[in-house]
Amino acid sequence: MISKKMVLGLNKQLNNELYSAYLYLSMSSYTNFMGLKGAANWFMVQYQEEMFHFMKFYNYINSQGEHVELAALAAPPSEFGSLLAMYEQTLKHEQFITSSINEWMELAIKEKDHATQIFLQWFVTEQIEEESNDNDIIAKLKLAGDTGPGLLMVDNELAARVFTPPATLAP
Repeated sequence: MISKKMVLGLNKQLNNELYSAYLYLSMSSYTNFMGLKGAANWFMVQYQEEMFHFMKFYNYINSQGEHVELAALAAPPSEFGSLLAMYEQTLKHEQFITSSINEWMELAIKEKDHATQIFLQWFVTEQIEEESNDNDIIAKLKLAGDTGPGLLMVDNELAARVFTPPATLAP
């Protein structure tokens, strides 16, 4: 059985995931406006991933006999500066998400909520990948610079990303 404290935490995380999607949708629009179609694609795929994460939380909360509580979302920024600055902001945001997931995992461990631990383990692993990807892109952008052929090469690489949903949305 899931505790009320855990349900509150999972609902908070669900709303964090929804905000993440909102943020990456804004970043996709901004990079499209900048003419960086590859980055716009990368952020659109990130938006799709975050919506998938949101739905995993949604389904898990419902599967536990609880209900989802949607919170009001703050408006994300609409301007971000350089592409490097955007990925540095992306990494910072993903580190926040990692910290939040770890907080709920610690609560699940404390409460001996094994089902929620198993559910959250998928997200722990996912966050390792998210931060690693961001760090790799940041390193490439630092080498490429903010303008010119190097930036275009990185943008072309970002264009190749596609959304491949995991096999199931089940909790």
